[in-house]
Amino acid sequence: MTTLLEHPARIGSLLLCTVLVCSGAQAQNTARPDLGGVWSNASLTNLTRRSGVESLVVSAEEARVLAARVPIGGIEGGFDDGDGVNNTPAVSGDDFGTRAYNNFWVDPGSNLALVKGEYRTSYIVNPENGQVPRLENPTTDFQRTNFGNRYVTGIGNADGPEALPLSERCIISEGKAGPAMRSGLYNNTYQFVQTDDYVMIEVEQIHDARIIPTFNSATEARANRRPEVLQQYMGDSVGWYEDGALVVETINVNPQQMQQSSTAITKNGKVTERFMRYSDTEIVYRFTVEDADLYSQPWTAELSFHASDGQLYEYACHEGNYSLPGTLAGARRQEAEQK
Repeated sequence: MTTLLEHPARIGSLLLCTVLVCSGAQAQNTARPDLGGVWSNASLTNLTRRSGVESLVVSAEEARVLAARVPIGGIEGGFDDGDGVNNTPAVSGDDFGTRAYNNFWVDPGSNLALVKGEYRTSYIVNPENGQVPRLENPTTDFQRTNFGNRYVTGIGNADGPEALPLSERCIISEGKAGPAMRSGLYNNTYQFVQTDDYVMIEVEQIHDARIIPTFNSATEARANRRPEVLQQYMGDSVGWYEDGALVVETINVNPQQMQQSSTAITKNGKVTERFMRYSDTEIVYRFTVEDADLYSQPWTAELSFHASDGQLYEYACHEGNYSLPGTLAGARRQEAEQK
């Protein structure tokens, strides 16, 4: 009986096989990043860069100063000091009532977005000016209607329930559910779950769930798209793994959702997202929006999801919620008084 030590050639073959197996395993891990877990993308950075800020990346001290100047919810001043007292000023002019939110009710984060160790002043990284490159004269009749001002003023179209934005009707969170997924005033937590054939992303706000089928290649993924007639909320998303990242390509987003989103696309548009595991505690998330009917060029944004020790909380949006009947009843009362 001979031993392995008596056959150097066999030792070399065994070592070669071991190296190949280990390299193959590492390549597989690199090609398919582990995205599972609970993450948060909360930050005070906006999609676009604020006026007067030129640099995409700032120092920690500059980030602290800029973060202190960010108006929460678009309202300048009037917030409470953490004591729960609503000092938010009343709306002036012909509007009525008071604004809905102050600092007591929101949890958008405490600093600018931290991406790969850098503090960012905008999510947009291309174009370099940090602005959405909208066409001056769009080649489509697509109308973007953003109802975000209702959260600030309480004023908006209230002709009927369908006139209220999707988020008020507890159907979907337009800014967080995707595509693309950005931070907001609160509930910026997500849970990622991976299987061999799917990636599920549960969004804390309204508990939207993106269920994205994954395939072996971009060609296979695109060949397995859903019927165009469906026009789903969150769109028709398919995914594949490429260069150590999960790539998700989305088309055919429900027009009503995208009319209320800052990442609007028409039926000819596309959003491509990349999820890359940057470290044990960070997923770098980059998305590119392409739509020649709305934008003068494709544009790209980048932010990060950071590991969270917390959990997703229940978002009881409609249970016992009197906001819709109250809003509509108030509008009918106002109409009657005007008559």
